[in-house]
Amino acid sequence: MTGKKVDLYGVVGHPVGHSRSPLIHRLFAEQTGQRMDYVPIDAAPGQFLEALAEFRRRGGQGLNVTLPYKGDAYRFATRLTSRSEAAEAVNTLCWRDKEVLGDNTDGAGLVTDLTANLGFALTNSRVLLLGAGGAARGAIAPLLAHSPAELVIANRTVSRAHDLAKRFSVMGPVSATGFGDLLGVFDLIINSTSASLAGEIPPLPATTVSSKTLCYDMMYQKGPTTFLTWAGMQGATIIADGTGMLVEQAAESFFLWRGVRPDTGPVLREIRRRLS
Repeated sequence: MTGKKVDLYGVVGHPVGHSRSPLIHRLFAEQTGQRMDYVPIDAAPGQFLEALAEFRRRGGQGLNVTLPYKGDAYRFATRLTSRSEAAEAVNTLCWRDKEVLGDNTDGAGLVTDLTANLGFALTNSRVLLLGAGGAARGAIAPLLAHSPAELVIANRTVSRAHDLAKRFSVMGPVSATGFGDLLGVFDLIINSTSASLAGEIPPLPATTVSSKTLCYDMMYQKGPTTFLTWAGMQGATIIADGTGMLVEQAAESFFLWRGVRPDTGPVLREIRRRLS
């Protein structure tokens, strides 16, 4: 492979210094024998389009997009996948011929982590989704595609939860409520809010959790998040953070770009090792 072109990919956001994506994609590339570089791009507010233009001038072929630019990427793409249209957000850009394809791999990454890595059966389960922001919006369609018995969206601003439930109602049994009106135990509780990053938890009734409830936080850090610590205190014995989702959504992007699906198991173990 000497002399063969090395293709350029990356992640754009602000900030991006904390991103694990360069390591994940380097491990994917080594595993699958792909000749590619993957670079972090910190685009200051107002500099997103300029950063993309410079990336293309360098020959860049694909980008992951993280906060706060998923909405900008959605508007920038010239063609959208159905899952990015449903999420109204793009986390993966791919330049192909004269078009820019926008995709959203977050929800697929979440569902793969839940079903393949954690062995959770979504079908006929009772699912509670905390939050009604962009992370929640990207997760709803992939979750409903697995035919849960019920998907309840709970949010502090109940009207936002109702808007989401109405939008996705044609896809399956989805409803909305405030935290104080939640009733009964759920099989799966997903925290899509960023409350854990601030050391907070959504005002969730303890009666929603049992020892058999899988409590999942889309956020990840060294050690348990605030939400997962709370869940353990309520008796939950099955908890997981968003590390698996991070690796699985990256694998979806990698497959879109390279046409090769990496084995996520070894990469996930390495990322967890570095976080432990």
